Amino acid sequence: MTALASWFLLAGAGPARANCSRIIRVPISPVGLGVVTSGGAVGGVYPELLRRIEADTGCRFDFTVVPRARQEAMFGSGHADLLVPAQRTPKRDTRGEFVAMAKTRAVLISLMSDRAPVSSMQELAERRELRVALVRGFDYGEGYQQLLGILRDQRRLIMEADPGAVARALERGLADVTVMTPWIFVGTLLQDSRSRGMLERLRYEPLSELGWGDSGVYLSRQMSAADREFLTEVLDRASKSGLFWKVLQRHYPPGSYEEGMKPLASTAIPPTSGGK
Repeated sequence: MTALASWFLLAGAGPARANCSRIIRVPISPVGLGVVTSGGAVGGVYPELLRRIEADTGCRFDFTVVPRARQEAMFGSGHADLLVPAQRTPKRDTRGEFVAMAKTRAVLISLMSDRAPVSSMQELAERRELRVALVRGFDYGEGYQQLLGILRDQRRLIMEADPGAVARALERGLADVTVMTPWIFVGTLLQDSRSRGMLERLRYEPLSELGWGDSGVYLSRQMSAADREFLTEVLDRASKSGLFWKVLQRHYPPGSYEEGMKPLASTAIPPTSGGK
């Protein structure tokens, strides 16, 4: 019996059927330790979770590494079956069906300094001295998108292709702050020995408009109804049984993700595994 099947049994039921009608297309981009790419290899929390599902059900996933903005565009145009990981937003809800894996929140992230605190996106928009670096393709809702437009008009927005580029912009003094979920940013720093020193200097500031929201997987409505329903059921069980949280704890050491991620209320929390 596979590990995933064991967790399903703990949740009270096994998968309804095995296999999908075709290979499931999953374009991905580096997102902290959630998705790790190196050369042609793909790893991290979400690829491991999907591979466990593949081993248990026979439903095959085809990973393609692309920039985050292209990943989002492929999902919107129906050329991707899954968008993973993704924060739940009204815009994405029009394009796919969502399965929550965890509660997350984006916060203002910067390096320690004596500058005055920022407590809202409105205040950030008014603080014209602060240069803001964001990841192209990230989306934390309507207010975030409005902020992006304001910053662009003010000519103090720096758009980067991935979280690693944002980290370098902060470290080199090219940007002052970013808005991102801490588990993504910290996961990015943990992968690079040259950037790990930044971990001790990070400053987190919650923004009033960005509370805790759902993060997980979107399934395209371009998929067949049978495949979509099957994967929705499997992913939902992986979430509620605690399998997702168990995989997360294999990759993230304790204390590295709690600032911006917590389990769903319905999740059966497994014991801490002690990191990767």
